[in-house]
Amino acid sequence: MNSVYVVQHERELDDDASEVKFIGVYSSQAEADAAIERLIKQPGFKDFPDGFCVDEYSLNQDHWPEGFVTEDEMADD
Repeated sequence: MNSVYVVQHERELDDDASEVKFIGVYSSQAEADAAIERLIKQPGFKDFPDGFCVDEYSLNQDHWPEGFVTEDEMADD
């Protein structure tokens, strides 16, 4: 296995914010899709079925190699 598949669910809130739920990590795209199929019928998720996303991550690799900038730092530019 060289990759894992991360499933999350995001929904927009009224105040330009969002709520993200970490669903799980799966060994294949098919397993990730199956998790979504199980959850999409559940309370809350069924009201926001388009909020699911699957991202593939390579193992043993840094995924933020260049660091990050805070909102305050961005506002200063």
